[in-house]
Amino acid sequence: MSKFPGKLAWQQVLHYTEQLHKDCTYPPETPFPYPWENIGSGYCYGPAFGHWDIVHATLDAIHTRKEHAKNQLLNNFHNQSIDGFLPGVIYKSNNEVNWSSVQTHPPVWPIAVEDYMNKYDDTSILLPSYEAIKKQIAWFENNRNAEEEGFYYTDILNNLWESGVDDGIRFKEIATGKFPCVDATSHVYLLYSYAEKWAIKLNDLENSSIFEGKAKALKEYIQTTLFDEETGFFHDSWAVGKPHQRHLAFEGIWAIVVGAATDSQAQLVIDKNLLNPNRFFTDHPMPTVAINDPDFELRMWRGPSWNSMTYWAARGCMKYERKDAAMAILEKALDATSEQFERTGTIWEFYHPFLGEQTEVKRKPYTEFNQPCKDYLGHNPLIAMAYLWEKCK
Repeated sequence: MSKFPGKLAWQQVLHYTEQLHKDCTYPPETPFPYPWENIGSGYCYGPAFGHWDIVHATLDAIHTRKEHAKNQLLNNFHNQSIDGFLPGVIYKSNNEVNWSSVQTHPPVWPIAVEDYMNKYDDTSILLPSYEAIKKQIAWFENNRNAEEEGFYYTDILNNLWESGVDDGIRFKEIATGKFPCVDATSHVYLLYSYAEKWAIKLNDLENSSIFEGKAKALKEYIQTTLFDEETGFFHDSWAVGKPHQRHLAFEGIWAIVVGAATDSQAQLVIDKNLLNPNRFFTDHPMPTVAINDPDFELRMWRGPSWNSMTYWAARGCMKYERKDAAMAILEKALDATSEQFERTGTIWEFYHPFLGEQTEVKRKPYTEFNQPCKDYLGHNPLIAMAYLWEKCK
């Protein structure tokens, strides 16, 4: 049995994760031209291919199955509409395929593309990725432009959770409107910055200049408008400087993940928040909501820890030369995940932030599914986390 990076205590859950990836991979079938991977065999809504979730599975596969990783990205592009829309989740049941035609999910896939190309020096995916990113940028510009600068997710309008953060506390007490959201705005900055990079590689200099200008303007907006000096954290436009509307929700990390923060802002995010045991540095980092926030609770996306977001937080630390912070966050999360695996024999959709019993955390109390799903891959890039931890050494 091959050994993954990291501690001996992590090996069992990492091998379990890799086997689960293989078990959840199916032959090509409509609407996937290549073998495709399910979100996880324990997902409560049945077989599904997630635009957001598949990125996390791909980040794992980059280290273990080259062609599989590439295929998942190509499957994702295959289902992009002409106008640039990418489905949030594609559901398959009873030989039927369906997805929402209006709700997308966070566009973090360019990071997986870049990781794949860097690892294998394989640029065969560059052109299809560039075409996909140009179309998705156009879709966001045409459909998610905020009333001010920046971009929004429709959570603010209809609570259908386009952001991927179901029942997010950021949208509990504000009037609806197309206001700039910190996550959506950061994600579009990510699209601009990668589009600029890929345009240069493909010698599309006219478009590279356009994307560079858009990225620069959005970066300045994020730095000057979405950062709150008091909390040392990034927030939605309506919450900055307004304690009665402001929450310490982990979506604020996206500005450092995509590299849109200044260095001083990033250091505050890391030291005042990510490494703070009274906020996000819990026994299993990092909780959806800081534990000192009045609305913290042991309920899906309102308190439990998600390994995918812990991974993104660590990548944000790495971007700002904080290997120490990334290593501490990853190690603590992998330790906790391994302990829960030893207790329960499965990987979970999300986790108890204080390493308590998994039966204590709730999913959606207003539905029949009120426990986190077992054998859930979509938010558990555990193999990628182990490799990133190794990189921090």
